[in-house]
Amino acid sequence: MQHQVVSRDEWIAARKAHLAREKEFTRQRDALSAERRALPWVKVDKGYVFEGAKGRQTLADLFGANSQLVIYHFMFGPGWKEGCPGCSFLADHFDGPNQHLKHHDVSLVAVSHAPYAEFQPFRKRMGWQFDWVSSAGSDFNADFHVSPSPREKAAGRYEYNYEMHDGEGGEMPGFSIFYRNDTGEIFHTYSTYARGGDLLIGAYNFLDMMPKGRNEDAIMDWMRHHDRYEEKPEARARIMPVGAVASCCG
Repeated sequence: MQHQVVSRDEWIAARKAHLAREKEFTRQRDALSAERRALPWVKVDKGYVFEGAKGRQTLADLFGANSQLVIYHFMFGPGWKEGCPGCSFLADHFDGPNQHLKHHDVSLVAVSHAPYAEFQPFRKRMGWQFDWVSSAGSDFNADFHVSPSPREKAAGRYEYNYEMHDGEGGEMPGFSIFYRNDTGEIFHTYSTYARGGDLLIGAYNFLDMMPKGRNEDAIMDWMRHHDRYEEKPEARARIMPVGAVASCCG
């Protein structure tokens, strides 16, 4: 790497100027988060049913004792042997925060389109502890636009990230947030897709502070399932094919 090298005094002056920009960004992010929380809600009246470790569960069951529910739409389709590498990268960040979220009125659950039994070997391999259920047989994935509906497939046009796309589509990632009030009514409050979950990837926040940054030519082109790294990996060596991961978070 070639980079400008200056005296300590010059570095402090540049760092203070950048700090002012960082503080401005923090205030803007706080304002954006407040605007997000102020968005209107939609009441959920449809009776979605999921399959998990506790058998058949409703959307209300996924809340547990909490009033807030965050669902990660995890890309694991019927017949798959492994989960999407990008989704897996993000899911590696769930268990740590979840030790605290579940004690602060938030339940975190991953939902995949494949039957429940199909992703259990992969879950065991990854060592994850968060709740992960199947939406197989329900309209949940189609209604939240992370799997194309039969009608969309037939039409060759599907919705994702609030836009229409040509083609049959496939499994896609995202987060959906729900609230349950004291009378048991459930409301959909927010969904985000594609790079909308980028902020929750803690490894990226570390990389963004590093001299080389994310050091990738395409989104997540260097990343693998966490048990697929070599014992002594060389930087930027043997990167994954872009098509293996870039499609899920581009």
